[in-house]
Amino acid sequence: MKIKKELIKRDIAGDTILVPVGKTVYDSNGLFVLNELGTFIWDILPQAENEAEICRAVLAEYDVSAEEAAADIAEFMARLKELGIL
Repeated sequence: MKIKKELIKRDIAGDTILVPVGKTVYDSNGLFVLNELGTFIWDILPQAENEAEICRAVLAEYDVSAEEAAADIAEFMARLKELGIL
């Protein structure tokens, strides 16, 4: 999946933060803080072809039901699309 905005991932004091750089600074409303699952998804996002592939990776990594994983992924992806990141 293609990330449209310039964001750099940084781990600061135990939190994962996406920092806008370049012209993305002007388009963003600040920093983006990711939880553990968000960080996992962000890390595999460039290699993933679709949400189903992300779901398979989440199910392999976490002890969660397929329904819960799919719902969490859909919510995260919708937010990224809403913000123009994807």
